[in-house]
Amino acid sequence: MNTSVFAIADLHLSGAVDKPMYIFGDKWKEHWNRIKDDWAARVTDRDIVLIPGDISWAMRLPEAKPDLDAIGSLPGKKIMIKGNHDYWWSSLSKVRNMLMPSACVIQNDSIELSGFTFCGTRGWVNPGMKDFTAQDAKIYNREVVRLQLSLESTGYEESESTNDRLIVLLHFPPFDDKGHETDLVKLLSRYKPAHVVYGHLHGEGAKNAFEGVYQGSEYHLVSCDYLDFKLKKII
Repeated sequence: MNTSVFAIADLHLSGAVDKPMYIFGDKWKEHWNRIKDDWAARVTDRDIVLIPGDISWAMRLPEAKPDLDAIGSLPGKKIMIKGNHDYWWSSLSKVRNMLMPSACVIQNDSIELSGFTFCGTRGWVNPGMKDFTAQDAKIYNREVVRLQLSLESTGYEESESTNDRLIVLLHFPPFDDKGHETDLVKLLSRYKPAHVVYGHLHGEGAKNAFEGVYQGSEYHLVSCDYLDFKLKKII
């Protein structure tokens, strides 16, 4: 049987902290139960689920364990990257030691699974956007370097054609709020992954998100509320 690849971001779980998501609107009520029901109905253990950031509201790693265990107990292999709200994400070795065997994380590296190669980085606020500061520029440029490291670790080289087995996870959108390409997009366009998934955007912020094919790569916004709390099937 073929492997399917799904994606969903911004789970914002709160198993050990008191921060229910319905404070952001009724649409978030019981959001995790709705995601779990869809997940259990569609994903098998041979499949892969990508979770590009904002996984848990926990502030410390032990507080994140109930959320990581809840994800780990669901069907499929899970691949995660850090989001801007994942304050619990401490040293990489400690995070990896906390995970169940069905889950893994990417940080300045890549993972090969079921014939696909996955890499990525968190990203940051894009240059040119409102209130972009010198500190933002420093963080953004560091994220470009991290994506370069992650892409290089895959063994793929820059290509004129789409790399059908290469998939990239970002948390922040790679295009700016006007849909213009950025240094992250320029870098991705050199390697041409088949798919790029990202999250972070909610509500009004998602209306101008770029989705579709650009320079040989298909971009997907997979914030869970944008997907009506259902996983998006990428492959």
